[in-house]
Amino acid sequence: MTPSTTGAAGPLAIYRRMQEAVLNGEGAGATLLPADLLAEDCVVETPFAPGTRRYEGREEWLSYYGTGGAGLLVSFERFRELATYRTDDPEAIVVEYELSGTVIATGVRSSVTCIAVLRVRDGLIVHWREYQDIPAITEALTRQAV
Repeated sequence: MTPSTTGAAGPLAIYRRMQEAVLNGEGAGATLLPADLLAEDCVVETPFAPGTRRYEGREEWLSYYGTGGAGLLVSFERFRELATYRTDDPEAIVVEYELSGTVIATGVRSSVTCIAVLRVRDGLIVHWREYQDIPAITEALTRQAV
């Protein structure tokens, strides 16, 4: 992928930055992602998640994630890329990855596979749609440590 016409990082570079941020705990509070990766008017969608599935704007996403997001429940230890698909659209990529970590409250270790469609413009995520393995997440959060 090439940088945008403004010279800003493209979607693959921003995805790689996301990986680093998740593992290094760089997010603001427990947001997983540094706010500076998200456009002010970004849209984040999690179509299979329970409850709210669409967040409009960086502040709405950060507010949700800082009070109810996975970063409050899980300490992520691994972000393994399974596949990355380039598209005909230079702003978009589709990525498949596995997040592994430990549930903070119970010490249960688990993994979940996700597929995300990322649209990046001028070096910022403007649209992030993530399809999560909700049964695996539910199982990890409800299982008791042995």
